[in-house]
Amino acid sequence: TFGAVNLEDIKAPECFIVERQCRETMNIPVFHDDQHGTAIVVAAAATNALQIAGKKPQDIRVVGLGAGAAGVACHTMLHKMGVPLNNITIFDKDGVLHPGRTDLCPEQMAFANADSEITLQQALTGADMFLGLSGPGLLKPEQVKDMAENPIIFALANPTPEIMPDVARAASPGAMIATGRSDFANQVNNVLCFPFIFRGALDVEASDINDAMKLACVDAIAGLARQTTTAEVGEAYKGERLTFGPDYLIPKPFDPRLLPTIASAVAKAAMESGVAKRTIDLDRYN
Repeated sequence: TFGAVNLEDIKAPECFIVERQCRETMNIPVFHDDQHGTAIVVAAAATNALQIAGKKPQDIRVVGLGAGAAGVACHTMLHKMGVPLNNITIFDKDGVLHPGRTDLCPEQMAFANADSEITLQQALTGADMFLGLSGPGLLKPEQVKDMAENPIIFALANPTPEIMPDVARAASPGAMIATGRSDFANQVNNVLCFPFIFRGALDVEASDINDAMKLACVDAIAGLARQTTTAEVGEAYKGERLTFGPDYLIPKPFDPRLLPTIASAVAKAAMESGVAKRTIDLDRYN
C-alpha cells in the first residue's frame, strides 16, 4: 500500500539508525528529507558555485559547522561529488571532529579526521567553502577574510544564519553566499528536491533512492539554474535578477520545470542503476 516513505524531523543520531533499519527491512525507498533533501540542494548550489569559481570538487577544502543530521548528510554528498574526506573539517558544539572523540556516532566518525587542537579560525584560513548548519552569528567577518578568494559561504542556520549575507560580502566581495531564508538570494530549500525525487522514484517503482538517483537530482537542479529563466518564473519573482551567477546558483521553488526535469532524471538513474521494478519510455514520460 505504500510506494515510499519520507522521514521528517528526526534528530541525529536517531535519524541515522531509524533510516538505516527501515531501508534494510523494506523494499521501498525510505528517505530522510532533513538529511538528503538538504544535501541534494546544497550539492546543486555548490556545483554551480564551483563552476563560477573555476574550481573542481577534488581540489577544494571545506569547513563545516554543525554535525547533525543535515550537516553529516551534506558533507557526505560533497564527498560523493568528489571532495576528498581529508579535505573536509567539521566542528560541532564540542569542538572539531577528531579521531579521539568518543561521543560521535559512526556517521559522524567518518569525518573525524582533523587534528584535535585545530580551531575554527585556523581551519578556515585558505578554505574554499564554509558550510554552516549550526546557529546564529557563529561565523565572523575576520574568518571570512582569511578564506580563499571568492569563497563559497553557505550559512544555513534559520532564522538567523551564521553570518548575514551583507556582512560576508563586505568581508569578501567575491563571496558566493546561500542561506536558508527566502528573503535572500540562493535559498537552500528542500522543496527544490522533494517531492520531485519521489515522483521519479514512484513512477518506476524504485526499491530505493540510491546515490545514482541523488546525484542525478543534484545535476538536474544545478542544470536548471544555468538555463534561461522562463516567463512563469519571471512573473512569480518580479524585481529579482534570475540570471545564472553568484546570486542565482539554484532555481526558485516555483520554477515549473523542476517537476519534469528532476522526475525524469531520477527515473532514468533508477532504471540505469537497477533499482527500478518498472521500465518506462522517458521521452513519453517527460
